[in-house]
Amino acid sequence: MILQANYEQIPLKEYAERAYLDYSMYVVLDRALPFVGDGLKPVQRRIIYAMSELGLAATAKPKKSARTIGDVIGKFHPHGDSSCYEAMVLMAQPFSYRYPLVDGQGNFGSPDDPKSFAAMRYTESKLSPIAEALLGELAHGTVDWVPNFDGTLEEPSWLPARVPHVLLNGSMGIAVGMATDIPPHNLREVVSACIRLLDDPDATVADLFEHVRGPDYPTEAEIITPRGDLLAMYENGTGSVRARAVYQREEGNIVITALPHQVSPSKILEQIASQMRAKKLPMIEDLRDESDHENPIRLVIVPRSNRVDADEMMQHLFATTDLEKSFRINLNMIGLDGRPQVKNLKRILTEWLSFRTNTVTRRLQNRLAKVERRLHLLEALRIAYLNLDEVIRIVRTEDEPRPVLIARFKLSEEQADYILETRLRQLARLEEMKISAEADQLEEERARINVLLKSPAKLKGLIKDELRADAAKFGDDRRSPLVERDVAHALDESALVASEPVTVVLSQKGWARAAKGHDVDAEGLNYREGDGLLAAVKARTTQQVAFIDSTGRAYSTPAHTLPSARGNGEPLTGRFSPAAGASFDAMIAGDNATRLILATDFGYGFVTRFETLTSRNKAGKQIISLSDKAKVLAPQISADPARDRIVVVTTEGHLLMFSVAELPELDKGKGNKLIEIPKAKLVAGDERVAGIAVVGESKGEVTLYAGQRKLTLRWADLVEYGGTRASRGGLLPRGLRRVERIETTG
Repeated sequence: MILQANYEQIPLKEYAERAYLDYSMYVVLDRALPFVGDGLKPVQRRIIYAMSELGLAATAKPKKSARTIGDVIGKFHPHGDSSCYEAMVLMAQPFSYRYPLVDGQGNFGSPDDPKSFAAMRYTESKLSPIAEALLGELAHGTVDWVPNFDGTLEEPSWLPARVPHVLLNGSMGIAVGMATDIPPHNLREVVSACIRLLDDPDATVADLFEHVRGPDYPTEAEIITPRGDLLAMYENGTGSVRARAVYQREEGNIVITALPHQVSPSKILEQIASQMRAKKLPMIEDLRDESDHENPIRLVIVPRSNRVDADEMMQHLFATTDLEKSFRINLNMIGLDGRPQVKNLKRILTEWLSFRTNTVTRRLQNRLAKVERRLHLLEALRIAYLNLDEVIRIVRTEDEPRPVLIARFKLSEEQADYILETRLRQLARLEEMKISAEADQLEEERARINVLLKSPAKLKGLIKDELRADAAKFGDDRRSPLVERDVAHALDESALVASEPVTVVLSQKGWARAAKGHDVDAEGLNYREGDGLLAAVKARTTQQVAFIDSTGRAYSTPAHTLPSARGNGEPLTGRFSPAAGASFDAMIAGDNATRLILATDFGYGFVTRFETLTSRNKAGKQIISLSDKAKVLAPQISADPARDRIVVVTTEGHLLMFSVAELPELDKGKGNKLIEIPKAKLVAGDERVAGIAVVGESKGEVTLYAGQRKLTLRWADLVEYGGTRASRGGLLPRGLRRVERIETTG
């Protein structure tokens, strides 16, 4: 026997494309994006509908959340119970939803940790009062019903929302290839915009922006986005909104009373504490969380002193923590055409008003049908009352009274059935006046409904009245104040570091460290085996330290970032990226405006600003052009280049003093000749510049070191070696003609 294969052979590429497209459409349409009509995702819609079916109205007694979730996943939403419960919890959190749809009893999380809610077996829930605006017209023929996932029940395709819920609570979701980020808004403002659009269908987004002034989050944090940016966001359907925490001064302390939406107080405390541990907030003494039931958000920052500029400090915290947060806006939703689209404000409200108009029309038509049916039946009752004896006779004597009644009184089948189903004692109690009064009342209602259905203007009036009623019943004042402010900027790093004296020590093998204070015995520090002191400079923690390598490149780093002198420091090659084989030969510390003299042992130099040595590039920047075999000398600071003198001494004992003003000021280069050294001696390496020093006019002294000997020259002694730049200078005494180094000692 041959069995026929029950499968289809298709290319893998075609199958994969079809399967992924089906999955994508499912995620987009049935999971991640809200519908413009009721503003809900399927899971939210099913939760609310299941709760209404359980009788969990706002006035009812709450039931265990596990009961609700069991009905939701068992009847309508066959997905994970935990994700379904989390969706319900989110709708119950007043700090997450602007207008919560669920009233939760028990632990439903906190602003500090929204996901700290208790398990569903412990909590109870019911619908909140505003859920009535979603469910109130559900039984009035306003929605289409579809089978549930197993075809045993029916569920609504959407809920007949009486207010634009898609804007009230907003929505967040990630689909396939698209996402949505709709912020919450104020009910009164949105209703006002809807009424404006009903009165003036040609109103622009700018006109509607007069009513919907911006998002309205559940928190009282300020929205600082400029008005023009908010308008552009509503015109394009995309953009961003920036929210900032609110603070006030209390007895010298700073108290934060409101945080941006979805910002955890504990996270803020950790962010600030982390900067304090890194010594990046020297102006803050202490940090406390004084939040309680009466004050849900109360974070106290204690400044170190009254001299601290609180506003400047808060600007820095806004820029470096989540105290100021930007929210992405993407008004993407499923439209009335069943397709996802990013819509501007007018398009959203226009589609919703179309949805609302259709809902009200269906509600009126449904009511009209009920009124007409009731009038039809009342007519049968009146006929039966007026001809009660004849009706009784027909019922008693005829084998088939139904066709006889229809023929005798010209009734419809429904009227005849209604008369036959009416109890005899009810007929006895019937009064013609009551029947007529009810009929007259229904006739008036039918006429009123017909007028509404035939008059678009009157239908609009009804919609506006209902919108105003819901706004009055469920609306409240704006929570998020709109305050235009500039975006916060962090303080410069140097402003965040306490200004303390340090001595930066550089070893011969390029290891750097910083010792506290200026009275440091650099030579007495511990060094790694085979290493020793190369240079030490006095600096402050707020200053930069520049290092110059053997190729003439300069590198810089903040002094406060260097390791403590209690250890051996760290190799500069780990912090910078010098060329292979290059060594660090000199260093200097200062402020950006500090004037320096850079020189080489070949006798060339120039004046520059310390700023030219600084660079964020790990590879540094080329500063000094070095001749072959030339070496960089220790830079010297000149407080007043116009009046200072530079002292240059060679290894052969030639010393020259001249005005610093004779040197050019350059950003980089070789510079000009400082002192004359015969070329032959330079080439042979017999004579080099041993060092340079800067002394003030008519003051200062230098000390020369030659082996075990040293010589201190005061100003009166130095004057004898005065001359012009690039001259040979004077010859030192015979015992000091092998100078190794020169230091300023006064």
